[in-house]
Amino acid sequence: MPNLLQFLTICGVAWDIKASRGRIHISHLKAYQAKLVSPAEAVKVVKSGDWVDYGFGHSKPIALDRALSLRKEELQDIKIRQVLSLSPHACIEADPKGEVFVLNSWFFSGYDRKLHDRGLAYHQPMVFSNQNLYYQKSITDLVDVAMFRVTKMNQEGFFNLHCACTCCYSIMKAAKTVLVEVNDQLPWAMGGADEVIHISEVDYIVEAQSKVEEIPALTPTEMDRRIANHIVPLIRDGACIQLGIGGLPNIVGTMLAESDIKDLGCHSEMLADAYYHLHEAGKLTNRKKVVDKGKSTFTFVAGSKFLYDWLDHNPSCITYPSSYTNNSRVIAQNPNTVSINACLEVDLFGQVSSESTGPRQISGTGGQLDFAAGAYLSEGGMSFICCNSAYQDKDGNLKSRIVPTFTPGSIVTVPRSLTHCVVTEYGIADLAGLSTWQRAEALINIAHPELRDELVAEAEKMNIWRRSHK
Repeated sequence: MPNLLQFLTICGVAWDIKASRGRIHISHLKAYQAKLVSPAEAVKVVKSGDWVDYGFGHSKPIALDRALSLRKEELQDIKIRQVLSLSPHACIEADPKGEVFVLNSWFFSGYDRKLHDRGLAYHQPMVFSNQNLYYQKSITDLVDVAMFRVTKMNQEGFFNLHCACTCCYSIMKAAKTVLVEVNDQLPWAMGGADEVIHISEVDYIVEAQSKVEEIPALTPTEMDRRIANHIVPLIRDGACIQLGIGGLPNIVGTMLAESDIKDLGCHSEMLADAYYHLHEAGKLTNRKKVVDKGKSTFTFVAGSKFLYDWLDHNPSCITYPSSYTNNSRVIAQNPNTVSINACLEVDLFGQVSSESTGPRQISGTGGQLDFAAGAYLSEGGMSFICCNSAYQDKDGNLKSRIVPTFTPGSIVTVPRSLTHCVVTEYGIADLAGLSTWQRAEALINIAHPELRDELVAEAEKMNIWRRSHK
């Protein structure tokens, strides 16, 4: 009869044996070994017509996806569902005509967008705060197999959802079969709720090493800097910050790290590099937060390796499902919440389009609507939605991002009734509580100077602005 150390070695368990000796319950080890199979064996559970969920971003399995792609000739009509692909899907790449596999994405990455343009991906609209509810009450019968990449198992028999808490636990609970792909390179995220999966909740385990995808912050442009210069002076000591994706949030974080401001907090859907820099500068203390005081709160992580290293087993960083982080009533409990996000266009009514150009899907609603509402409800809170005033089209013509009306098919991400502050390099338009003519005037005042007369003329045609109102 082998001793515990020998048993662990025989099992090939991917954790440090010396650190774990005498602390792992033998029943967890037996369950682990009983469920441990090869990727090819695990994906045999997938049958034609199935919905297969990969979860969010970093939870996408690499070895299982590759193994499933090798079953292309024996399967039909496999619907893969995920949020924000961070690497190519082996299944989709193996089926360039989309005859077997098709991706359904809750939020497009650049890769997803290219698949959509080729007819290999479709968008599933969502409000991020509601995504767990979709799996709990609306598509409960449409989750046949869930397969996630997870951390190694701990002594109590739990796997961690690391950078991708979001809605993975709700997906797992809805799924008929659950597969996990263990990767010991993933960081362990300390959690407030639903951040772990127990061995008893898993049907099959595979072990596979794959690189943790890094998403370095985009380099901010000069326009980003000019926009940030309007926002940063308005942020108070003790503010709770939510930063979206892109160069603009990154430069805001950098400027705050270099400023005299103190005691900032983090309650965000995404934990990004900027928060690490704020921490290193001594600015991120979370002392003034009411909810999760002393903790940086998030639901997913996307950034550089130093961010993942900082996150790993860090009790000052705490992850929750998006139903918590993106709940506007939770967001609002922290005073002086500041939400900073980007958009594609704003019309003269104050509607914000952040996810499509006409019918072409670019990204998704994500959490922008959640934080626009929650930040405004916060005592002293502000919601900033930012864009360059103009851009050049392929023919070199100057086009305004503040438009009379959207191109047909463009999706409204934030309705005019919830839009607070719109920011361009020319200033801030605070739209809350304003009439249609006041909104139009405020937005025209931050549009590109060369395009303002044209916007005035269009506003007059639509009967939402008259010169006599000035």
